[in-house]
Amino acid sequence: MSAYADDDDKTNSKPDWRVILGLWPYLAEFRGRVIVASGCLVLAKLATVATPIALKYIVDYLDQQRDGNVLLWIPLALVIAYGLLRFGSTLFNELRDAIFARVAERAMRRVSLQVFRHLHERELAFHLDRKTGGLARDMERGTNGISFLIRFTLFNILPTILEIVMVSAILLAAFDPGYVMAVVIAVVIYVLFSIKVTEWRTGFVRETNARDNQSNARALDSLLNYETVKYFNNERHEAEVYDRDLEAWEQARLKTRLSLATLNIGQALIIGIAMIVIMGMAVSQVASGEITLGDFTMINAYLIQLFIPLNALGFVYREIRQALVNVERLFALLHSTPRVLDAPDARQLVTKGAEVRFQNVRFAYQPNRPILRDVDFTVPAGRKVAVVGASGAGKSTLARLLFRFFDVDEGAITIDGQDIRSVTQASLRQAIGVVPQDTVLFNDTLYRNLAYGRPDANEEEVYRAARLAHLEHFIDALPDGYHTKVGERGLKLSGGEKQRVAIARVILKNPPLLILDEATSSLDSLSERAILGALDEVSRSRTTLVIAHRLSTIRDADSILVMANGEIVESGNHQQLLDAGGRYAELWWQQHQGRSAQA
Repeated sequence: MSAYADDDDKTNSKPDWRVILGLWPYLAEFRGRVIVASGCLVLAKLATVATPIALKYIVDYLDQQRDGNVLLWIPLALVIAYGLLRFGSTLFNELRDAIFARVAERAMRRVSLQVFRHLHERELAFHLDRKTGGLARDMERGTNGISFLIRFTLFNILPTILEIVMVSAILLAAFDPGYVMAVVIAVVIYVLFSIKVTEWRTGFVRETNARDNQSNARALDSLLNYETVKYFNNERHEAEVYDRDLEAWEQARLKTRLSLATLNIGQALIIGIAMIVIMGMAVSQVASGEITLGDFTMINAYLIQLFIPLNALGFVYREIRQALVNVERLFALLHSTPRVLDAPDARQLVTKGAEVRFQNVRFAYQPNRPILRDVDFTVPAGRKVAVVGASGAGKSTLARLLFRFFDVDEGAITIDGQDIRSVTQASLRQAIGVVPQDTVLFNDTLYRNLAYGRPDANEEEVYRAARLAHLEHFIDALPDGYHTKVGERGLKLSGGEKQRVAIARVILKNPPLLILDEATSSLDSLSERAILGALDEVSRSRTTLVIAHRLSTIRDADSILVMANGEIVESGNHQQLLDAGGRYAELWWQQHQGRSAQA
């Protein structure tokens, strides 16, 4: 199991708050915008805190002039100031969001691109173990979590703390210290309660995410294998399995909802008690004449102004906690180290004739299950060498090691004398063209799938590759021609048609070294003969390693290697191996008799 898969079970581990600090590099690109947005934030809070003061003077002036002549322009000026302060608070908040918008969106873009590139850098073993649906959900939630953390940490948590400090300072300067004491105690109790309960319910949030990943991965896997489900009439079975996953998600989600209700009720109770205590103190002092009616109004306004964002602070903390869970998984994925890496001093592969040499290669996917044992052979430059053997003999593993999907455990693989571990993976793979046994296409047009072999190729080069792969007549018969959509994973094309697309891609790529991994396995006999002619033409001046099951397709190979149990047990050309009467001859006659019986 991959390291990534193991993370699904870590539902009880605590998130790393240092993740927030890890976001700074993504903000530094627009440092000036961050500074200006922060300035707007401070101005907005100053306007917000000054608003109740203006309200106090309006009330006090009107209260003091009840028995006399009211000079209209004085309260009118105060009302205008009050309105301007309220408008300024909104204005600076909106300016802050507008200025900061590019920062947050660019950060999401950078992280998404970085994760996407990193996933392509991961070794084949990681992608064989992964659950695509769950991985997609983690990427989506993680990037959204980054946006949330950036916005709300800077523009909610910090401003709320700033507002609490400013209001406390005003209350301390203008009124009895008891008000500040009551506010501080209420805030401390509220924050501690929110943290404790949120920590308790985080396990439920993580479990919900894990169950969500599981059900989504199951649904995606089932839909990708639609034909297999139909072959075995297993629609009901798939629905039952999916429903079991959804039931686990439902239970986890229910726990999350109930724990959220507990948190909301507790927070509301703390705020309610604090309001009763502080307003009771203010009413008592107004009755005794210690403070004015305007002071009472200001205290009331500050409490409302203070506890509304404090209530939002509880919500934001919960969401930040959940966002941290999501971003933590994304960063864990991003910071995981690929097992196949370029050497620090890796250089570009330089090919002259593209001679390939396997030198005493040993390899195992799992330590207790060796696949290759002291495999030693050479593919001379410009020659074709075929590898045959029963399933599980290790044939396709040779191609994977040459393409450096994995590194050998012992021995070495060289191209023109250069150990492939000493050159960059990009230059190595640029020099190799692969026609795989199972060709998977993108859900795009036929033309773009063909051009994928070399995206910068012009139309004439793409059309020529299609002709050489004997795709031209098939494409001409399609209503939309080259613009035909091939469907998810190319399901709208037959196996033979997909295989010809793969061959056309390699022709377009034009590499010095070819790997044909069961390249004609999906073709009928007539198509196979046509494709073999094209492949012979393409491989004539190239070094070619052929992984074959049908022995009839490699009769013209310069050398044939016979593998069994991870070892080369025979080698020679077709006639030599038949004359030897060994394993190859046995396989040949088995296949020949099978074709005769079918005929």
